[in-house]
Amino acid sequence: MSPQPGQPFQTHGFQTSMDVARQQTYEVPSLAGHKRHPDQGPVESHKAPITKYPLATTANNVGSHRSIVPSGFTRASVLPPKSRLVASEIRPVTASVSKGDGHQPVKANASVEAPDPRQAPHLFLNDRRYGLSPALVANFAALGVSSIYPWQASCLLEPGLLEGRRHLVYTAPTGGGKSLVADVLMLKRIIENPTRKAIIVLPYVALVQEKLKWLRRIVQGVEKNVDDADDPDVELKPYHLRWKKLQKSIRVTGFFGGSRTSASWADTDIAVCTIEKANSLINSAVGERSIGDLGVVILDELHMLDDEHRGYLIELAVTKLLLLQQNIQIIGMSATLSNTELLAEWMNANFFISMYRPIPIDEYLVYENAIYPAATSRQLFQTITKLKTSPATSLTETMPPHRVIQPSTFRELSNQMTNSMVALAIETADAGYGALVFCGSRQGCQIHAAIISEAMPMLPAVDPEELGKRLDLVADLRSLPTGLDPVLEKTLPRGVGFHHAGMTTEERELIAQAYDQGVLRVLVATCSLAAGVNLPARRVIINGGRMGRDLVGPAMLRQMCGRAGRKGKDDSGETYLICGKSDLEDVCDLLEADMPAIESCLAPEKRGLKRALLEAIATGLASGYEAIKEYVKCTLLCRTVDKKIAYAFMHSSLQELTEEGLLNLRDDESYEATRLGQAVVASGFAPEDGLFVYEELKTALQAFVMDGDLHVFYMFTPLQVAMASPIDWPIFRDQLDNLDESGLRALQFVGVNPGFVNSMVQTGSTLKETTPEQTKQARIYRRAYTAFQLRDLSNEVPLASIATRYRIPRGAVQTLAQQCHGFAAGMVKFCQRMDWGMLAAVLDHMRDRLEAGARADLLELAQVTFVKGWTARLLRENGFRNLKALAEADAKDIVPVLTMVNPRKTQKSQLHPSELERYSKKLLAKAEIIVASANKLWDREMQLDLDE
Repeated sequence: MSPQPGQPFQTHGFQTSMDVARQQTYEVPSLAGHKRHPDQGPVESHKAPITKYPLATTANNVGSHRSIVPSGFTRASVLPPKSRLVASEIRPVTASVSKGDGHQPVKANASVEAPDPRQAPHLFLNDRRYGLSPALVANFAALGVSSIYPWQASCLLEPGLLEGRRHLVYTAPTGGGKSLVADVLMLKRIIENPTRKAIIVLPYVALVQEKLKWLRRIVQGVEKNVDDADDPDVELKPYHLRWKKLQKSIRVTGFFGGSRTSASWADTDIAVCTIEKANSLINSAVGERSIGDLGVVILDELHMLDDEHRGYLIELAVTKLLLLQQNIQIIGMSATLSNTELLAEWMNANFFISMYRPIPIDEYLVYENAIYPAATSRQLFQTITKLKTSPATSLTETMPPHRVIQPSTFRELSNQMTNSMVALAIETADAGYGALVFCGSRQGCQIHAAIISEAMPMLPAVDPEELGKRLDLVADLRSLPTGLDPVLEKTLPRGVGFHHAGMTTEERELIAQAYDQGVLRVLVATCSLAAGVNLPARRVIINGGRMGRDLVGPAMLRQMCGRAGRKGKDDSGETYLICGKSDLEDVCDLLEADMPAIESCLAPEKRGLKRALLEAIATGLASGYEAIKEYVKCTLLCRTVDKKIAYAFMHSSLQELTEEGLLNLRDDESYEATRLGQAVVASGFAPEDGLFVYEELKTALQAFVMDGDLHVFYMFTPLQVAMASPIDWPIFRDQLDNLDESGLRALQFVGVNPGFVNSMVQTGSTLKETTPEQTKQARIYRRAYTAFQLRDLSNEVPLASIATRYRIPRGAVQTLAQQCHGFAAGMVKFCQRMDWGMLAAVLDHMRDRLEAGARADLLELAQVTFVKGWTARLLRENGFRNLKALAEADAKDIVPVLTMVNPRKTQKSQLHPSELERYSKKLLAKAEIIVASANKLWDREMQLDLDE
């Protein structure tokens, strides 16, 4: 007799993992110092203005010194009742300064108020000149935007912009309201022209997701101007689209690697895309002759044009649009552009430069526990240089600082940079504001977050409501399949978190949201947060001028400093760049450096022109030699080099593409893409990568190893990702030793030699990549090593276990899976264009497995929200064998299964009852979402059956 859904599956003494879990006994240790006494009244949260710089030191705390042992972090439930470290006092310099020495104390900037919009109607979004619907204006107001800044109004009202007749390139400081200008122009165009679509291009997935949430709230309930009459352009549409009626609602869709959307270009009004997806969408629209549906393209972070890896894709997309000369408005913006006028000339666009920032920022340089105005950094360096010849005079006497940070008696704070960082962060948190600390490495983030948390206020002094929110955050993280990081478990209850690429997407989102909502007072992050996530702070602290080994660039420094000041919450912002002796001169140069000029990435040394030409010819934009010259004329390259040189580059690139078999030269001197060239463009590969994939697939067709899955996962390994992945040779050897005959045969077929791996282990050598042969060999071994990780991901090995097995961060494993999914989709398209149908079918099936993180029998369950790989397997093993069973389940019956997902099961037996209650509530909420998602999918499946 088959079990009922949700009941244990038992036959003849067999016990499921659920049964074992239910029989576990749990011991809850008594805890000390964590609960508030019932007679203790609520603690008032004191928010002193940050300019008062309150001091939070006590004699008792100073006496409680003991060293940090990173491996012995205690659980959040047993945190000590008081701070173990005490942040150093920061004192103002009261010594008088002579009038002639130029060292006057710096005063905080006064808040700059925008003019009263009642006296200027054009500063209201409901002004008739903007032509926005009342519903849209109301949505903006609901999100805190009812009026605009004068510079925004001036920009919007420039001739031809609101009508969509002119392109626009503009710059404004971070936090100055750049996005609103583009949003208004785009939404007006989409609403007034219901047949037109928009593409918004952003460089990072996190920014795409953030923009999606914002736009969906903005357009909720807003309708396009659609008449009840038939579509006037119906006769111009392809036959298969004529039956579709125009939708009044505005559909916003995200297109990015790893997304699970099934929407197409025809199913969206506003496409929010990464750079790669945007270029692919434009290629498809050109090839399908539907580019006329495009009305607006917004290029956010336009400075990415200069990115050596991805910048040429932006230039490709813009060049195609300029060549088409369609009625498509191009809007480009950035906070870090220096040659705005050149880019505007290239696009034939209006250009607008704003220096306005609603929240003024005070910038400081911190050196040897002394705080100086950043504007005096060069003078500071010159003074220090002079003092080297006269050591009898101290620096602070010669050049008095703005404020001085007292030295610390704690060993952990003996380093001056660390002492300054902790003092500045704690001062901000004590005043009730948020501090954002940038560190040069992932490990540094975690170490510094732990140190800062040790100096945060005593737990009994934390407001109970605030502490409750922090413990809710801990429970949220604990409920993730990867479990709770032990360092975060210690720091979060004290209001300190960290954020870096080694964390999973879910961890980063929860931490960022908590900081944004004020649940966390201090967030320690790598510089990637400045570029990829919009998290402002009252105070930004940059701990050192280097990110990794390299000195941070002027653009990145501007990005980090631009996070200071939070509109609506702060009246000012501050940035502190902490500098050591060895970097002082470089940091002084950095503070004075101009923003680098944007250059074309289509130059021969950057190899972008070959892809530009191949895409133009493959999509039918140009074929004849003169037409191709017109296309090249539309590139930024032609604006930055002499046209004769650009045409010479073009000629040599066309020759190379023809010799490589990607183009054919017809008798009439025009060009056409070969089947291979079409496949490369359809897949989204660069020409050189496409040729490599072609050779590998062609070889695989001769003897594809079909009795295992490792050969397929090797093919799915992205070329660029693999080349950036280091190999741990002992782990490589262990994985080879554990392979079955099929897996070993697959790797030997692609070129892996077990003897070579053993020699690398014994000698401790690294791969050499100085010759083309060595580079090819390195690519094979790196891809094989990465294929092991993909195999484990698709065979339901928990993500945390993979991270441990290969000694890599959990976030790196998750990112690998997302990147491989996009690469795998390109491989499938490549095979389809090459007419390799059977291989395409095999790759497509394995791509589904990779996305689900599971074997074939779990693909149905893996469609459900929160159900992936190991979770799906546990559900199936415990009675929820299919979508129907899960849809009919009671959420309470799923909670015991979810408790087994976390690999660190022993944590649950150590939780305090209050923590266990929070954790259980989070799991129940997740279970309810799972059941709701299963119901939705099951109803859809039933509806499809009825329709058939």
